[in-house]
Amino acid sequence: MPELPEVETSVRGISPYLVGKTIKEIIIRRKQLRWLVSDELSEMQNALITVISRRAKYLIIHTTKGEIIIHLGMSGSLSILEKETKDVGKHDHIDLITQDGIVLRYNDPRRFGAWLWADNISQMPIFQKLGLEPLSAEFNGDYLYKKSRNRKVAVKKFIMDNTVVVGVGNIYACESLFLAKILPERLVCTLTEEQSHLLVTIIKQVLAKAIEQGGTTLKDFVQPDGKPGYFAQVLQVYGRKGEECHQCKNQIKTKIIGQRNTFYCDECQK
Repeated sequence: MPELPEVETSVRGISPYLVGKTIKEIIIRRKQLRWLVSDELSEMQNALITVISRRAKYLIIHTTKGEIIIHLGMSGSLSILEKETKDVGKHDHIDLITQDGIVLRYNDPRRFGAWLWADNISQMPIFQKLGLEPLSAEFNGDYLYKKSRNRKVAVKKFIMDNTVVVGVGNIYACESLFLAKILPERLVCTLTEEQSHLLVTIIKQVLAKAIEQGGTTLKDFVQPDGKPGYFAQVLQVYGRKGEECHQCKNQIKTKIIGQRNTFYCDECQK
């Protein structure tokens, strides 16, 4: 599943091609994705794209006719074509075409993504309960420590809770907890203030590094320029079950926490 760094990479990848451009049309080849594609998208002709941003794992195209909200779901990806083409793949469900012929193409084999429209995103239910952005100044050690008191839940599940902090997906939660030397199943209420500050610092570093390097290479993710990300080459624990820990040579183990496969080293993490 594309996570926050992949979405941020997509925002940065498509923005130079689309910001300041006027929409000619949006072609919808399949209306049924995770939710029905908003009818308003077929009426976006002549809308000017003013900026492209991200909130959690949602990519938002701001226009003079409202906001286009995109979620990549489990397997969605965006690519830029520098001219219109009739060469359309089976899973190319939506094209946004500018008046000068640039095409933003949405491909989604599993169809768990979304294309929605809003005139005020703050009033949309999907945005109202979202927690802090992980790279914001407001997300800090004091916030995590205070928020976690009396919460008898695994620390990994806690940092993946979108009402607490958004976008810390499975890969980056596993990696951050390993680097912070914290067992993912440990109750979050047992973290000290020092550990809370350390964990927040590491989450920010891991996400920033992933964004800088282009997002994690997963079999379903490709950057807008067609190049894969490179962060997967330096993953410490995620996807490495049974392999040696880079730090202590102990075997990397897995268990299910919050219905997600979790990778960790029980020698390095306590």
